[in-house]
Amino acid sequence: MDTIALFGGSFDPPHIGHEAIVKALINFKEIEKVIVMPTYLNPFKSTFYAPASLRVEWLKEIFKEYKNVEISEYEVLQKRAVSSIKSVKHLLESYRKIYLVIGADNLFSLHKWDRYDELKELVTFIVVPRDNIEIPEQFLRLDVDEKISSTNLRECIEISKLPKKCAKEIYNFYKENSCKTE
Repeated sequence: MDTIALFGGSFDPPHIGHEAIVKALINFKEIEKVIVMPTYLNPFKSTFYAPASLRVEWLKEIFKEYKNVEISEYEVLQKRAVSSIKSVKHLLESYRKIYLVIGADNLFSLHKWDRYDELKELVTFIVVPRDNIEIPEQFLRLDVDEKISSTNLRECIEISKLPKKCAKEIYNFYKENSCKTE
């Protein structure tokens, strides 16, 4: 396999929107494999809620029956924030072409990403619409209907928005650790 989609993120918590993105990527004819790469710590954040090892475990369970989907622990094993350019360069040792999947909410800060000018030469961006943000023509668009935010879910966890495979475990973790009660 030469062509992959890199779908990175905190996945804190993983939700049905993430699952919908992976399903849509699988159907993207140019993509041979989807690599889901959870962060240890997002470079733009100072903390996480669920430990990285737990998020990896959940993602492996959620996607274990999906064909051509791999959960990469590359960033988690670094035990620190890792920039996208470093993960992309790591993957380019094994793959020829990389599509980098981002949410439209990241478009405003792309210029702040570590070595963005170099990154944009190495990948083709696929942007998932979010919050009615306009996606410029130079980006590929991946339409997904689920409109869910991990941030909002952490504030008040809803089991219906979690992947069925481990919804109860995810729900219980966030209910006990971060969901604000009324």
